[in-house]
Amino acid sequence: MNKILIFGVGLIGGSIALSAKKSGLASDIVGVGRNQDNLKDAIKLKLIDRTSQDLKKDIAEAHIIIIATPVAQFPSILNTIKPHLSSQTIITDVGSTKTDVIESAKQILGSHYSQFIGGHPIAGSEKHGAVAAHIDLFKNKNVILTPDQETSLEAKEKIGTLWKNAGAIVSNMSHSDHDKIFSTISHLPHLLAFSLVDMITQRTNANELLKFAASGFKDFTRIAASSPEMWKDITLANKKFILEDIKHFENQIKLLKEAIEHEDAKKILALFENASKTRNEWSH
Repeated sequence: MNKILIFGVGLIGGSIALSAKKSGLASDIVGVGRNQDNLKDAIKLKLIDRTSQDLKKDIAEAHIIIIATPVAQFPSILNTIKPHLSSQTIITDVGSTKTDVIESAKQILGSHYSQFIGGHPIAGSEKHGAVAAHIDLFKNKNVILTPDQETSLEAKEKIGTLWKNAGAIVSNMSHSDHDKIFSTISHLPHLLAFSLVDMITQRTNANELLKFAASGFKDFTRIAASSPEMWKDITLANKKFILEDIKHFENQIKLLKEAIEHEDAKKILALFENASKTRNEWSH
């Protein structure tokens, strides 16, 4: 793996670059992105060796291409790289949704599709950009790969090695199972955090409310500081499963609301105890 080309040198892309450098997987790491200031930061922080001055040449010579941009940019990037791809190049992504990514890759890459493998590192932060990258981001964190019957053995092995060398725990699953699971445990919580903060900002006494907000509010809403563009894309890309989970959550809130209205202390306590027990067992 001599040359790695990274589209999107932010928190995830930059952290991959750092770990690939440290493990000796790449001697030339090239960054591509729309934000020139961010790319300058990436060079200054030594996340990448350089930015691409001849993209066609860098695509053709790349051993691995990593797409670490918001998922809505994925089709455009695939269309950009396809005409210049070598048959030896492995392509992967780091997106939080997988079905849309797989469908785009199949449609656009055509005969090169076997060289692609979807990926999703379960690591991150509400911070973003090259300045947020750090070398231990993936240490002991789960990474999901979504190969299918067409995925080449080389793609599985090279991308598996890339993540294992970053300290990650690698698992495989289908793209559909991935999107259903992460709608519930990641996407819905982000939507709830964004919605709560937005609801408060609509209040006439928003400043007063925020003045007295403490650790509970801070913990619950930390992820509302995440990239709005990225989460807009994720929300639309995983629409099917997110809408199902919103419906389940609406039913749950309705049950709690009715219990409060009827002062059903037993039902309220049972709900809270079940949630508390599950949360404590999971966190330990």
